[in-house]
Amino acid sequence: MTEVGWPLPHSWLLTLTLPGVLPAVAGLAGLLVGSFLNTVIHRLPRTLERDWRAQCAELAGDAAPSNEAAPSSAPRYDLVAPRSHCPACQTPIRALHLIPVLGWLWLRGRCAACGATISPRYPLIELASGLAFVAVALRFGPTVECAAALVVTGFLIALAVIDFDTHYLPDQLTLPLLWLGLAASLAGDVRNAVVGAIVGYLVLWSVYQAFKLATGKEGMGYGDFKLLAALGAWLGPAALLPIVLASSVAGAVIGLVLIFFFGRAREQPLAFGPYLAAAGWLVMMAGDALPGGLLLGTPIDPWSPDPPRSLDSPWSPDP
Repeated sequence: MTEVGWPLPHSWLLTLTLPGVLPAVAGLAGLLVGSFLNTVIHRLPRTLERDWRAQCAELAGDAAPSNEAAPSSAPRYDLVAPRSHCPACQTPIRALHLIPVLGWLWLRGRCAACGATISPRYPLIELASGLAFVAVALRFGPTVECAAALVVTGFLIALAVIDFDTHYLPDQLTLPLLWLGLAASLAGDVRNAVVGAIVGYLVLWSVYQAFKLATGKEGMGYGDFKLLAALGAWLGPAALLPIVLASSVAGAVIGLVLIFFFGRAREQPLAFGPYLAAAGWLVMMAGDALPGGLLLGTPIDPWSPDPPRSLDSPWSPDP
């Protein structure tokens, strides 16, 4: 078996090499990360909207909107404060009830104070994050590539759900994902990471400009360009074609289903970010089954006639 990536440091981390330990730890971490992602998904767009309204009011020389406090007197609202609370009665949620998935099941999907319904989406995101982390652990094993793939997975989950809800792909997430990918490539293939980021951005930017020139309408947002650039930085230029093809086909099929079977208006925009995120994650997980792969370890030249390095699972026995 050819080495996939750098093994994690020795010492107590050696326990992660025991069968089943890494997936179990990754699954638990994924549940906890999913709980935090719920906070990011809910609060980040609202924080941005508040900031945008305040900036617009400042530029216009107006006071803060009547239904909002002035920025200097407004209570803190970000990813840390205030404490998690029920949206209906504002009662802070006890720490025991914040346990991923189990807290929601214990409360039977209702607030302990007022009985208001708690959306099942919260435990579903936690569960999806946990399962995705387990899949990454099984795919990459106890390597640095596994840690990198977990970081990418968390970002992609948050971006996909935020774009689905609001049609925002915030710079606060896309740009750190892009720069982390470029920084990570210092351990492997800087050239392909830079090329991937540039080509990823320009591909969708060109499609956007061509569509706007032909129709006079904007077919997508700049956040889509930045997300594909970030995926190019992490996975290289060879991964961009399967990502774009898979996301475009999936978006087109689902869009047609929504129009013809669910009465969705043709003019109603469809968020493209979730499809880019899903396709990028699948290409990352596919390894050498598709072009691409995390740009850590041995550099890969996508234009070289030589086959790429092996990405066999580190859990498989040596031949």
